[in-house]
Amino acid sequence: MAGKRILITGAARGIGAALARQLHHHGARVALLGIEESLLAQVAADCGDAPWRYCDIGDPAQVQRVVNSLTAELGGLDAVVCNAGIARPLALLGGDPTVLEETLTVNVLGVYYTLRAAGPHLAHRDSYVLLISSLAAAIHLPLAGAYSASKAAVDALGDTLRIELRHTGAKVGMAYFAELDTEMTSRGFGTEAAHSILGRSTISGIAPLGPAIDACERALARRSRRIVSPYWVSMVLWCRPLAQFLVEFTLRDGVAGGLEIARTEPTGFTTEQPARPRRMKKLA
Repeated sequence: MAGKRILITGAARGIGAALARQLHHHGARVALLGIEESLLAQVAADCGDAPWRYCDIGDPAQVQRVVNSLTAELGGLDAVVCNAGIARPLALLGGDPTVLEETLTVNVLGVYYTLRAAGPHLAHRDSYVLLISSLAAAIHLPLAGAYSASKAAVDALGDTLRIELRHTGAKVGMAYFAELDTEMTSRGFGTEAAHSILGRSTISGIAPLGPAIDACERALARRSRRIVSPYWVSMVLWCRPLAQFLVEFTLRDGVAGGLEIARTEPTGFTTEQPARPRRMKKLA
């Protein structure tokens, strides 16, 4: 990783912060984007005073300016890690539709805006794009419809970009992680409603973050097409229809009660979002 110039979105905490620190430790030059300025500044300090910017990933003009500015500071770009994302439980019927809008704005449009801004800097041999998807792109659970839809869309963007960049020599990889030991998991789905449906806070148990960060670093070094963490995620991806059937068969009891709880349970996004114009309105 020595000397590699890598842009990371959502770098204030969780996967983004841990990956930035590890890449810096192994000689990479990182540039960081995020909206939690105090946390982001601390991560940047831990990374040898790496360049960083506040950036609302849902604002295309701002993303363009920030990516261009950070790329200029690095003197070019070898890789981008599209990691920024949010989660919040949503009952599809009777839930707040603005949850879906906000989730898609950050998790899908934010990825697209980042790729659009960084793409011209990465359209060269040896460059790499790593998109942080999720097992939720393949396995769809109650209350996770907004998050799952967003990660399935990230899958589609990654597959399409891989083909469109092939002639340049650039490569595109996808990261599929289960429920990791991050605030995304604990704050996003560790709710009373989720516990009512699943019988616990998560469906697969909490996996340590370290192996996922190691997998990301290997992917950046090898320009891998796909990485997973934990290891068993790979098996689930290969048998998506069967895995989804088993989920639906297993989660028969408790769903109705959990949905009732979700419609009134106070929740928030895993990261507080800046005010944005809304296309959808919260319904009474």
